[in-house]
Amino acid sequence: MYKKNSDYSNLIRLNKYLANAGFCSRRKADAYIQLGLIKMNGVTVTKLGEKISCTDNITFCNSPIRFEKKVYIILNKPKNCITTTYDPQGRFTVMDFFKKKCKERIFPVGRLDRNTTGVLLLTNDGVLSEKLTHPKYKKKKIYHVWLNRKISIADMNKLSKCIKLNDGIFYVDSISYINNNEDKTKVCIEIHSGQSHIVRRIFGNLDYRVLSLDRVYFDGLTKKNLKKGEWRFLSKKEITMLLYKNY
Repeated sequence: MYKKNSDYSNLIRLNKYLANAGFCSRRKADAYIQLGLIKMNGVTVTKLGEKISCTDNITFCNSPIRFEKKVYIILNKPKNCITTTYDPQGRFTVMDFFKKKCKERIFPVGRLDRNTTGVLLLTNDGVLSEKLTHPKYKKKKIYHVWLNRKISIADMNKLSKCIKLNDGIFYVDSISYINNNEDKTKVCIEIHSGQSHIVRRIFGNLDYRVLSLDRVYFDGLTKKNLKKGEWRFLSKKEITMLLYKNY
């Protein structure tokens, strides 16, 4: 048995502690706990929901976890880039943009497919990450979609209603042509679902193939003035907006 610290005046769930420390989201913290990677006062913790004191010593893979200054970064993700903190195959990941440029231990908020481009938030704020990615919060996302053929008004009307897929019913909040109907293979679509590959699956349901997918908006954030592969720290105004909406 690990020895609990005797100070019980300020107990907090272990996964929340890890999120507040900017280490990871609560869900990922639970996964690390189940894998036996977290220790409290030198002893492995495997029980979900464990509560700790602020004076307990917490480590990940035997490295101490310390609270960091919160960092918020927006990246205009390019193609052929994996949205993960580590890739066992050694492929290029979004983290490669920040080597030796950000001392805090940041991680991507949610995922974009390897060939999907656009707005990606990276942070060490685990609580915010949880609010932005959990399906129940239904965060607004806007994508520009390039299709393999022209999409008809009739099919766009179908997409504007409920869409039945194998794993449930989904809703498109709005859909329209880009560039004033000049090119009917390019559309703008707004959704709130966080399901995996949902945009590609929505169009695939009507036998359209997505050639290119670009996220241009994510919960108030855009990629304005950022070229593919460029990034910047969020402004104070943007951070205030995010925290006000999500805390």
